[in-house]
Amino acid sequence: VREAMIGKLFWATLHRDMGEAAVDVMGAAAMVIDDRYDAHEPLGPAHRLFMFSRSDTIYGGSNQIQRNIIGERALGLPREPR
Repeated sequence: VREAMIGKLFWATLHRDMGEAAVDVMGAAAMVIDDRYDAHEPLGPAHRLFMFSRSDTIYGGSNQIQRNIIGERALGLPREPR
């Protein structure tokens, strides 16, 4: 279970960073969305990766919440004061 908790946090951060790197590589072209792809889905693969990888750090608990869960449940640290 510990590995799954840490894996979720690692994957969310890695996937977000991959999306940012893809858009960085595209440069100014990353600012343009056109209809070269499907008319219903005007985002290209790099755009889609950037936009949807943001949600990885939110669903299943934000990264900060996930770090608290790891600290409390996986490492046995005391609960954070509320």
